[in-house]
Amino acid sequence: MIKFILMVNRQGQTRMSRYYTPVELSRRATLEADVVRCCLSRKKDQCSFVEYKDFKLVYRQYAALYIVVAVTDSENELSVYELVHNFVEVLDKYFSRVFVCVSLQSELDIMFNLDRVHVILDEMIQNGHIVETNKSRILAPLTALDKMADS
Repeated sequence: MIKFILMVNRQGQTRMSRYYTPVELSRRATLEADVVRCCLSRKKDQCSFVEYKDFKLVYRQYAALYIVVAVTDSENELSVYELVHNFVEVLDKYFSRVFVCVSLQSELDIMFNLDRVHVILDEMIQNGHIVETNKSRILAPLTALDKMADS
């Protein structure tokens, strides 16, 4: 089961977070800081799976952003690693240039369209479980919203 997902930049600033298990607001900042410090301090040649307290962290770097997923010990790390890549491909398809190049624009796309990013994530993951991986099905609600907004 997925406990939470973070999207952070190289400076360690959280750009997006989604929790699937209850975590007190007072503990979130500390938890996020520890998790980000743990992942960003690792070298490129080290494994992208990290044991952290009572769960595992799976992270992947795309351009200037890191996507970190915390999962229970029973979850398959490789499937979560592929889920992160699928998520990025869906974002790239929707925003058309999100992670293609290292730029400030990709981070700004995420920040100024956070609602859209959450819709994409909600289509893929519900209650901490992966429910959809098909890119067209994931983007269908956003495509419908965009068509309604244009007309």
